[in-house]
Amino acid sequence: MSGRFFKGVSDSESESSEAESDILPTRPHPAVTSAFPVSDEEEEAKRVVRTAKEKRYEELHTIIRQIRNHKKIKDISKMLSGFENLTRAFQKAKLVIEREENNKIPTFYLRCLVELETFVHETWEDREGRKNMSKQNSKSLATLRQKLRKYSKDYETEMNKYKENPVEDDEKEEESEDEESDESDSDDDGPMDFMKKPEKEVKEDFKEEPKIDKDVEDDDESDDSYWQGSSDESSLTSDDEKYGGNRAKNVFERDTDKTKETTKRRRKPKEGEHRKQRIHEEEDEQEEGRWKEVQRGGIPGEKPKMFSKDEEINHQSVIKKLLEILAMRGKKRIHRSDQIEMLVELLDICGAHKLGPAIETKVTLGIIAALFEYNPNVSPCMKPENWQKCLKFANLLFDILLENPDIVVSENIAEEAESFTAPSFRVHGCALTLVEKMDEEFTKLLQAVDPHSPDYIERLKDEKNICTIIERLQTYLEANQKGTSSELCRAYILRIDHLYFKFDPLVFKKREQQAKARANSLVNGDGVQTEPQDEEKKEGAVEEKPEEPQIGETSLEVIDRLCKYIYAKDATDRLRTQAILCHIYHHALHDNWFEARDLMLMSQLQHNIHKADIPLQIIYNRALVQLGLCAFRHGNIRDAHQDLLDIQFFGRAKELLAQGLLPKPQERTPEQEKMEKRRLLPFHKHINLELIECVYLVSAMLLEIPDVAANEFSVRKKVISRSFYNQLRKNEEQPLVGLPESMREHVVAASKAMRVGNWKACRDFIINDKMNTKVWNLFYQANKVREMLVQKIREESLRAYLFTYSHVYDVISLATLSEMFDLENNIVHSIISKMIINEELMASLDEPTQTLIMHRTEPSRIQGLALQLADKVTNLVDQNERLWDFKQAGAFGGQQQRMGYQNRQENQNRNYQEYGQRQERNNRENRRSNYVRN
Repeated sequence: MSGRFFKGVSDSESESSEAESDILPTRPHPAVTSAFPVSDEEEEAKRVVRTAKEKRYEELHTIIRQIRNHKKIKDISKMLSGFENLTRAFQKAKLVIEREENNKIPTFYLRCLVELETFVHETWEDREGRKNMSKQNSKSLATLRQKLRKYSKDYETEMNKYKENPVEDDEKEEESEDEESDESDSDDDGPMDFMKKPEKEVKEDFKEEPKIDKDVEDDDESDDSYWQGSSDESSLTSDDEKYGGNRAKNVFERDTDKTKETTKRRRKPKEGEHRKQRIHEEEDEQEEGRWKEVQRGGIPGEKPKMFSKDEEINHQSVIKKLLEILAMRGKKRIHRSDQIEMLVELLDICGAHKLGPAIETKVTLGIIAALFEYNPNVSPCMKPENWQKCLKFANLLFDILLENPDIVVSENIAEEAESFTAPSFRVHGCALTLVEKMDEEFTKLLQAVDPHSPDYIERLKDEKNICTIIERLQTYLEANQKGTSSELCRAYILRIDHLYFKFDPLVFKKREQQAKARANSLVNGDGVQTEPQDEEKKEGAVEEKPEEPQIGETSLEVIDRLCKYIYAKDATDRLRTQAILCHIYHHALHDNWFEARDLMLMSQLQHNIHKADIPLQIIYNRALVQLGLCAFRHGNIRDAHQDLLDIQFFGRAKELLAQGLLPKPQERTPEQEKMEKRRLLPFHKHINLELIECVYLVSAMLLEIPDVAANEFSVRKKVISRSFYNQLRKNEEQPLVGLPESMREHVVAASKAMRVGNWKACRDFIINDKMNTKVWNLFYQANKVREMLVQKIREESLRAYLFTYSHVYDVISLATLSEMFDLENNIVHSIISKMIINEELMASLDEPTQTLIMHRTEPSRIQGLALQLADKVTNLVDQNERLWDFKQAGAFGGQQQRMGYQNRQENQNRNYQEYGQRQERNNRENRRSNYVRN
């Protein structure tokens, strides 16, 4: 030990050691000669025997300190490796814990797991911070989060107990650590007695640090502990590792001129389970040798005085002070919160001195503007507390404006022309712009919150307040014609935007009342007696039931009135287009199919919507989807499929409806991604994507399956829905097909059943408990939708059955078909007649016998395959001839060969046309003769 510290001793040091050897007893060592020989007793005192528990705990403490240090610099990759080392070290220490601690998990270990969990959760929720991380740190964060979640499940109960009462556990551990540090200090005083200074100096050097009160003492997780010094145990262990238990060198290197009192460390309170940002308490300003913490924005408390004691407070002084406060924006020493506080104080002063409503309106407008400008560059949306203040002062503004109709607020009023003293009051500003800004901030607030959390519900409750403010704005602009037509249009579109996507059941109730009233009027108009003629009957008549209360104005009527005003008064095409699309959406939502369809066709938006801006295109897509769903509820399957085709064709429904972003980061720059995120709609405006896809696939099934059965062996088969074909092809490519689980698998299984005419199996695949929960129960009056769907399945299954098995039958009874598909005779007769008229089925109806007679003009299976083969061979020969002619023309430059090839092509096309016309004419004559003969 001594050779390690004192090797390479100089001559002067050897002389001094000889002089000291006369005083100090020495014992030469046979192998090592040192300037300061050590006795056997001192060597024995250096050897410290530690238990297995101390060794294991010391290893755990060391790893935990390293993890905390990496956490301070946010080196997540090293935190991951530290966590892996910690779990391995704790696995080794488990035997000691089971034997000596009765399998009780140490408190410091639980605290480390809770700290890691909190840190990982906060870092993961900070999406902006994650984007700025390096690739290695980002990958390490995901790995650490996954491993920590899996590892914490074994200690979930202990961690929850620690989270409930972390303070007591920390204090107990700190007391135990203090006792251990005291024991270690007493043990370290023994060695190297010969190097002791006089007692006074040694006491000053080894003077104990002043005890720290528990109320202000920080635990091991303190951020300042790494820089301001660790506990006694950590300092001793580091000294022992560095100097081998010898603290003499540490004593010599101490500076006795430094301050003897250590810095007091502050305790950080913990909040809830996740212990979010810990708030540092202010340090004692009277404590010497400490830095004073300066608040953001300059020295705290340095605010300009509002008014002096002798100053007269009138309109001019208040306006002057208001302009002075507003001019402070952007200055270094003034924080925005201080500016808002001064404006609120100025508003209170105006109310206390009764300066009038006009000056209060002016100050309130300034407060709302300052709230909007608070911290605009750091966060994408307002803070919740500022948002609540904004709602409060907006309501206060409209309270003043509605109670005082003499106040006119307009942007066209110059500041020099403002009037605050006598009616009519004139104030420069724009209430409409503030409400529009509030509406944008409300959307940002909803976008910034997880839609599946309770916070979203809390934020969504403010929509009622927003709608109330918009209605009050509308009342203010309509009163005495204070608002221009363009301002009224802007206010109306704000109200429409909060109303058009909401379902109103009163619309259907009012529609039923009107239908009953029309029925009663028709009955009374036909001369039916509704009153008893005899007096006795009048006396003994039963009292009539009270009439149902009349329903007031519904949302459909409100939107209809507001949209018609915009159609007539709007000078810009954008507001008119937005109003039309919202009007179509609301009509379709309430099953007004014909009104919504006619409005879409008359507006002709489908021809020029691609020239509009992206928000308008999003509203157009939403209106188109809602129109398709409305057509499906009405049984217009072809219209529903056509409306949903553009949205579902490329598989980008989520992106086209602004309900999410597709994972294609390589195609977007960060600026484009930010813009797209701003366009996303709040969650409560979303349309169920699975509902849209299911309606589209079912509509495609009802249209496609009969067509597939009719054109199975056709030469040129027409494809109605390519995405539906892809679903069928994927299912056929699977080696083993089990029971359907997802919505798509149910539709594919139903399609296979319909293909062979098994309508009952098709119905069971489409309508069952699972599909009802996922899709059909989302419709209003879902039973009517299911009944319509079952009827369509029966009809299309009948058509598919006739197409598939027409070559099997010579004659088939209509009664048999009616019984097989549970349809009425007239419906079966109508379906078959349409198929014969459209030349889809080569057959004829025998009215006396009510039978269907097949003509067998359709090709058989072998004939159909032969036709396909002949068509493919013809195409192959045609391509070979074309390639050969072009090759010869290129080699010899033969113009005549090219001309000859073109002539042959024209003759061949002409022959094909003549052959097709002749074949069609012959088929028509054969059908006519067969019909006449029958």
